[in-house]
Amino acid sequence: MMLRYDALSHYPRVFQTLTGLRLAEFEILLDDVLPRYAEAEAARLSRPTRQRDIGAGHPFELDGRDQLLLSVIWLRQYPIHVVLGYFFGVSHSTVGRVLARWLPILEASGRDTMRQPDPGRKRRRSLEALVLAVPELTVIIDSFEQRVQRPRDPKVADDYYSGKKKCHTLKSQVAVSPAGRILDVADSVLGPTADITLLTASGLLNRLPPDVEVGGDLAYVGIDKLRPEGGAATPRRKPRGQPRPTEDVLYNRAFAQERIVVEHSIGRMRRYQALHQVDRHHRQQHTARTCAVAGLVNRQLDRRYFA
Repeated sequence: MMLRYDALSHYPRVFQTLTGLRLAEFEILLDDVLPRYAEAEAARLSRPTRQRDIGAGHPFELDGRDQLLLSVIWLRQYPIHVVLGYFFGVSHSTVGRVLARWLPILEASGRDTMRQPDPGRKRRRSLEALVLAVPELTVIIDSFEQRVQRPRDPKVADDYYSGKKKCHTLKSQVAVSPAGRILDVADSVLGPTADITLLTASGLLNRLPPDVEVGGDLAYVGIDKLRPEGGAATPRRKPRGQPRPTEDVLYNRAFAQERIVVEHSIGRMRRYQALHQVDRHHRQQHTARTCAVAGLVNRQLDRRYFA
């Protein structure tokens, strides 16, 4: 039996395992992206270089809903095109064409789920009185690396080699709210890029409102100098040659409790194997994949926390 939505929807647990989405979440996503797909198809069919009349040619084997299902399964499981084509009863070249059409749509949909935080509506617990001096974090920033295939050119390969991961990687920066909602995804960069350098290049600090406070781990030491008009916080370093003060221990513990949400959000993103396994697409469209996955994760959180 070929894989189709009509058949898979009868097995909700299998559907969620394959896609990462519940049936209701997938339906909401479908309602959002189908109009975008229709607009993209109209533009594609009416392009000046098209040689056939609209309506000519062989019809698609998969309708829009099944094409979306194929694309989400690809992001979640990251199978090779031949295997995915086998399950859907289409050729591997058809899988490639479907993904080429749908990845930009999912990227745009993912970016639409990212909204700047509203400092007036906090969705987090207040700190204990003992650690009230800890800055109130509204946006938490972190990054992750994904292993990529080694470029053939040795000079290019050296640019991608991450000493931290001991392999060739791409790095992605993610900014989240205190509730774990993904607010921003920066363009992917070379793996060895320092986190603070990536933050500066992304322009995120310039896009945030002045009264929004930002926090990150020790990789972002110096962020307060980049954002003098707004709040910025990182853990406190241990004084060289001296014991760590008790107040710093309490501060860092409270800070870690606030910052852990970004680790959880990145963990949710990396359950999508397109961001976890070794990149097989020669580092192409990596940002698009990251944004598409961020949108899917936000939809899960919307159902869980903000419904």
